Amino acid sequence: MSGFAAKRRPIAKYRNGRFVEEEDEIALEFPLTITVNGEEFATIVCTPAHLDELVIGFLASEGAIRTYSDIKGMTIDGERGFAYVELAAGGLPAKQFYAKRFIGSCCGKSRQFYFYNDVKTAKTIVGGIAVKADDCIRLMEALHEQSTDFAATGGLHNAALATPDEMVVIRSDIGRHNALDKLYGYCLRHQVAVKDKLIVFSGRVSSEVLLKAAKMGVSVLLSKSAPTTLALDLADELGITVVGFLRGQAFNVYTHESRIIIG
Repeated sequence: MSGFAAKRRPIAKYRNGRFVEEEDEIALEFPLTITVNGEEFATIVCTPAHLDELVIGFLASEGAIRTYSDIKGMTIDGERGFAYVELAAGGLPAKQFYAKRFIGSCCGKSRQFYFYNDVKTAKTIVGGIAVKADDCIRLMEALHEQSTDFAATGGLHNAALATPDEMVVIRSDIGRHNALDKLYGYCLRHQVAVKDKLIVFSGRVSSEVLLKAAKMGVSVLLSKSAPTTLALDLADELGITVVGFLRGQAFNVYTHESRIIIG
């Protein structure tokens, strides 16, 4: 289901010393409870658009599924806010360790901060793609131009899967991580290979965002915002190039600079 990202409602706008009655587009906030094999698995607060992709991507990022074929059946009840998923294997291997901290003996390296499911699902990227600096700038401009829901509400994050030449798909959500799960779900559902793709992103690059990119298997993450220290520690270890503060004609490369080509 594509769904809706915003709803109009009356507001009082202060302008030139007085209030003006207007209508504004407000980003929708929607709780979605995911039930897997009859058990409640998680409740996600999200934008009610592309909920099927969100569920698929979320389950994959949590280690509950590996491929779209692991799902035997899925029903989305958009009115009541429920997603009912039946797994083909009949089990839920990730449930035991869902949201449980993993403490590793790795001499203080960043992997000690992973959760159990992250240890099983995050991929170390070998190789990856090279991207020209000019293409990084052009892709961020394209994301901004095509982010119509953000332009209407100002309350959504945008994430795109792209090649160095063009956008493949763009998804929006009130949650940064949800937007990435929608991209992941799209890739799994449509069997889209990501080795030659990168992510173009509007939000802050936190450790959770970085791990979701790693779970997808993407080697380059472009963002117009800042990264966090833990995200960069993970990016160093997992082989992901992080580009931040990509605004206008400038940006910062924080990790694995060799993938960004000048000239």
